[in-house]
Amino acid sequence: MPRTLLVAVVTALLLLPGAANASASGVVVSQVYGGGGNAGASFRNDYVELFNGGAGAADVSGWTIQYATSAGTSWQATPLSGSIASGHYYLVQLASGGTTGGALPAADATGTTNLAATSGKVALVRGTAALTCGATAGSCSATPLVEDLVGYGDATDFEGLGTAAAPSNTDAALRAGAGCTDTGDNASDFAAAAAAPRNSASAAHACASTPSPGGTARVDVDLGSVLSVSLDHASLGFGATAAGATPTPLPENVAVSSNNATGYSLAITRTSFTPQDLPLAVASTAPTGGALAPPLAGGALVAIPIAPASLAIGTKDTTTGAAGDVWPTRIGFSAPLPLVPTGRYSATVTYTVAAR
Repeated sequence: MPRTLLVAVVTALLLLPGAANASASGVVVSQVYGGGGNAGASFRNDYVELFNGGAGAADVSGWTIQYATSAGTSWQATPLSGSIASGHYYLVQLASGGTTGGALPAADATGTTNLAATSGKVALVRGTAALTCGATAGSCSATPLVEDLVGYGDATDFEGLGTAAAPSNTDAALRAGAGCTDTGDNASDFAAAAAAPRNSASAAHACASTPSPGGTARVDVDLGSVLSVSLDHASLGFGATAAGATPTPLPENVAVSSNNATGYSLAITRTSFTPQDLPLAVASTAPTGGALAPPLAGGALVAIPIAPASLAIGTKDTTTGAAGDVWPTRIGFSAPLPLVPTGRYSATVTYTVAAR
């Protein structure tokens, strides 16, 4: 009786115009304040506050906070470092417009960017290169390294259906739920309220339920080291696209380890996209000693069936050895996207490995 280990789950996201990404790591922008030092200001410096609503600590080394004017596409970056514990905040102190206002709490990172008080764009980016997006709504959300985006006031780019409410010299744009609310819509997630910056030393805040960004989940099963499988991406985002287009496939490497002398088989299945299904597909190549299933020969994209049906990717008749096997796969679409209503479409893809 073969033993099957269902351990690798990836959510594929397709964003049609008007849709927005939720944070993949759980780290979001929780406050934006640009009135620092201005007349009547509550605080002497501008700031951006981050919050980690994820289940574990998030390493932000090599990430940046970036800012552009309301209609601009030139971004100024402030580097981040260290990590943010689950339920904790992270304060980025920025420039000052004058000498009015009190001092901020001790900053976790500092920069020299001067934020506009009432209108602009702030992005949390998993990298250091300056963005070039932002001229139109959805353009930055389609950029793979953008973890979170807040357009406030009359900004030209934002998440969801509208911008966050305009802050002021006394008010910040505050994310609801003390940072926990992340629906992917700046207009509903933020409100203007009295600036109240928090840093890593502030009291932790536990969200009512830990977000699972992108609807993904990781499941681990211990079978005495007989089989294991893991993915190099917990979620895949295709960004904003249009009907009639065929988005470029995204890579997903599947690592399999097995000490079963007679080998293993690898398969894939998925859930249906909602509210209307889309032609999600997979392509793959086999590792040394592995045999690719005939439908995938030649690198063709083959439609992924909806569970309980599954598609065989390939097999191997021996153990993987200590280093394991890597099956390079690509998730894409087998046909141009149909004419469907604007919105966010998501499906969960599950890789399974079974002892032969």
